[in-house]
Amino acid sequence: MKKLLTGALSGAMALGAVAAEAADDLTLQLKWVTQAQFAGYYVALDNGFYEEEDLNVTIKPGGPDIAPTQVVAGGGADVVIDWMPSALAARERGLPLVNIAQPFASSGMMLTCRKDTGVTSPADFAGRTLGVWFYGNEYPFLSWMSSLGLGTEGGDGVTVLKQGFNVDPILQGQADCVSTMTYNEYWQIIDAGLTADDLVTFKYEDQGVATLEDGLYVMEDRLGDAAFEDQLVRFVRASMRGWKWAEENPDAAADIVLEYDETGAQTENHQRRMMGEIAKLTASTNGSLDVEAYERTVATLLAGGSDPVISAAPEGAWTHAITDAALN
Repeated sequence: MKKLLTGALSGAMALGAVAAEAADDLTLQLKWVTQAQFAGYYVALDNGFYEEEDLNVTIKPGGPDIAPTQVVAGGGADVVIDWMPSALAARERGLPLVNIAQPFASSGMMLTCRKDTGVTSPADFAGRTLGVWFYGNEYPFLSWMSSLGLGTEGGDGVTVLKQGFNVDPILQGQADCVSTMTYNEYWQIIDAGLTADDLVTFKYEDQGVATLEDGLYVMEDRLGDAAFEDQLVRFVRASMRGWKWAEENPDAAADIVLEYDETGAQTENHQRRMMGEIAKLTASTNGSLDVEAYERTVATLLAGGSDPVISAAPEGAWTHAITDAALN
């Protein structure tokens, strides 16, 4: 009996080993550090959704010195999360990224200004100092300023302050307005002591210059590989399960993110608040790219006067093949 049991256990262990070997490795590079902005992926990992799809997913946090486009170009990740302006600009420069899914349906980007500066509308931007993120995040801003007819080198236009990934310039009086996200930096300003009544916000969505954020991108030349495409289908399916679970269980999703934050820099209050805001951006989609939103993004990027973000409408920059197979 003991021999039979031992044999059964050995057989089970062997099967487990085979199953483990059969799982496909896939690496995801985040656009930023571990936070609720990426909750769907951490939920899918923690809840075993990737494992159920026979995937062994590694999630690599980003940071101020990590550019997803460079990581994927160097083979450091299979899939990257990036904003579409950055991905399309990279594609025009010769890095053939393709959007395979779009979990974020709308933009969380804003320009947040101190009310005591006198800024009440975009018409008041001229002559002001505006904090702007770079490393690919500046493209929506540059398109917006171009649409307003404002240069970005001072004078009659605006003075651009290269903003770090914080809100210090508005707190220290170095800028009239700074770049913020609805789910992150805006609340950092509030936590620093200013109130909503002290601020004026301009959402890119409301200004008609919003561009798509946090899409999933891969290198175009890998899409001809049937085995890799199959991995992507399973990855997107599990990831969207993670996102919908996170929307329905925002506090629990934020808590899962905190478990994976190796830096210990995040707080429960901030991550739970962030998840609540993130859920507003993902709730209306199943992950399939909205072609109209894509076309609006392209039109915004092309509307750059003499210096547009991209010079021509791209071809082959997205595909529904993966989401069609994963979600329909």
